Formats: sequence, C-alpha cells, structure tokens
Amino acid sequence: MKAFDIVRALSVAKKEARHILRDPFTTAMAFGLPLFMVIFFGLVIDFNVKDIRLHVYDRDQSRASRQFLETFGTSGSFSLHAGQEPGAPALELDREQTKAVLLIEKGFGKKLGAGGEARAQVLLDGADNSTSGVILGYLEGVKRSFNKKTASSTVPLPDPRDALRTRFLYNPELNTRWFIVPGLAAVVLAILSILLTALTVAREWENGSMEMLLSTPARPVEIVIGKLIPYSVIGLSATALVYFAARLGFGVPFRGSHILFLLSTFLFLSACLAQGLLISVVTRQQALAMQLAMLSGMLPTMLLSGFVFPVESMPRFFHYFTSILPVRWFMKVVRGLFLRGADLSDLIVPFVALTGLMILLTTAATKRFKKDVEP
Repeated sequence: MKAFDIVRALSVAKKEARHILRDPFTTAMAFGLPLFMVIFFGLVIDFNVKDIRLHVYDRDQSRASRQFLETFGTSGSFSLHAGQEPGAPALELDREQTKAVLLIEKGFGKKLGAGGEARAQVLLDGADNSTSGVILGYLEGVKRSFNKKTASSTVPLPDPRDALRTRFLYNPELNTRWFIVPGLAAVVLAILSILLTALTVAREWENGSMEMLLSTPARPVEIVIGKLIPYSVIGLSATALVYFAARLGFGVPFRGSHILFLLSTFLFLSACLAQGLLISVVTRQQALAMQLAMLSGMLPTMLLSGFVFPVESMPRFFHYFTSILPVRWFMKVVRGLFLRGADLSDLIVPFVALTGLMILLTTAATKRFKKDVEP
C-alpha cells in the first residue's frame, strides 16, 4: 500500500483553490456570506424592544399624573402619543395604531397625595406575545421608578419585590449583540463548510471529472484531503472574520482561552466538512446535494442550535434531538468562552460531544467514499 503523499494532496488542493476562484457562486459564498451575515445579524437583530408607541389618556391632568407620564418618557422604552379615541381606547389596539394604551383616571393625584392607592390601567396588544412580555417588564420598572420619585410625599404600598436587587452577570447591559455575534461563528462555519463541501465532490461526479482524478497517482484519501484543505482555510478565515468583528466592531469581550477556542473550532470544522463530504458522496448531484446541505445544515443551525431560541425551552423531543447536532455544542462553547470565560472543566461535555460527533461523521464519510471509488 502506497504511503500518504502530502505533495499529491496539496496538488489537488491547488486545483480546488483555482476552481473556487473561477466559480462566481463559490467565491460569493466563501467571501460574501460571512460578511453579509455578520452585518445583518449583528446590526439588525435586537431583542430589546425600543420606542414602544404608547397612547395616553390623562383624565386627571394633575401634577402627579404628569410626573407619572414623565417617568414613562424618560425610561427610554416608550414613545408617548395623545390618544385618538376618547370614547373607546381599545379601538386603537384593534386598528393596530399602537401597542399599548395608558389610562389615568380622575383622582389619581389626589389619592396619591393622600397616601392611598392610585391606579392606572394599561391595555396591551397581546397578539405579539413576545413584545407584550417585554412591555410588562418595562411597566414594572416604570412603577418602581415612579414610587421612588414620589416616596418623599407619598407612602406607596409595600412591594416585596422592591427588596430585591438584580444584577446581570456576563452581559450586564443585556446587549443583544453580545449574545448574537459570538454565535455567528457557529452559524457561518456550519453553513459554509457543509454547503461548499457538499457541492465539491458532487460536482466532480456530475461533470465526470472524478474518474479522471482517480486515474491519477493520487490516492482517494489524498483527493479527499486535498479537496477539503481550501474549504478548511475558508472556514477558518470566516471564523477569524467573526472573531475580529465581535471584538473590534461590536465590542464583545473574550474572557476565555484562545487555545480552547481554536481546538473547538477545529473539531467543529472537521465535523462540518465530514458532513458535507458525506452528503456529496451519497447524492453525486449538485442540486440534490445543495438541498440536503440546506436541510441538514442551515435549518438546524438557525433553529435548533440555540442561536436564537433556547434549547432548554424546546419540546422534549427536540431537546434531545439537538444533542446529535455538532452546532449545538459549538454554540455553547463559543458563548461560554466569549462571555463567561469558561474553562475546560466547564465545557467538558460539549468538547466530548464535539469529538464524538466529529469521529462518527468522519468515519462514515471516509468509508462511504472508499466504497464508492474502490473496485
């Protein structure tokens, strides 16, 4: 049996690199997709609801009611507007003219000045339950702030929650970009590696050039490694782009070990390349390979990895199903290293899972490729 020859593998890699540079689609995917995703997800996605349109009906017109409205305005979360339907404020919600309506009844200031319980009503549009939940949280903050401002002249009802002091660890400002941008390393790497690798071998079979490659002195393993080297470089370059964009562009801290980050990236990249290769050798058709790559790569990465939706909140079946996805574990590693400064003892389960899945996918892809090319 001939020994592995790195020169032959590099020759195949050089051929593949030239093809990538000549193919507009592959070039756009390799260099344009990472940049687009960093800009799009980093700048557009924001879980913090701002400038909530709030229609106000102040029927008290007292100093206390104006001070109450001022608390809403200075919170930075609400945009106050005068109500347009005095007789039926709920109609504004029905017509989707506003997300919330604030009603301050007569006697608000008088009751507050007498130390009584002053009440105000807020009507919310519950069709968008995620926004409604955020608004409820903002309302609690406005209430506590108003109580503190009026404490010198009133005696607000005791609230046990006022004794609580909340402190957010790792992301004290609850900055959405600190949560989203590190996860882009997993998203970009998974989509690029699986999609581009799935197309490469399928393209060779479809064009009839795989037989020509196999007729050369290069062994199948040298062909596979040679074809994967350029995509490995592309994947690592995309990861570096996300890293520097997170650190320099969005100010995301990196509190963990760079060695662990590189090691986890290597394991995840190997698993994604093996998955793309397996798709490619099974389908042998570019169109089908792309469809399977999108189905098994992009959709799980976006929906089941924890990138946007917490895995812990998913139904039990999907909670366990995500355990077979390398991207779930790499997402946990990346965010742990960036935000929490996690060490190996904290990340031992994700590292073991990534290693096992990488070995499993690499073995399956290699065996299937050898079975296809060997007589």
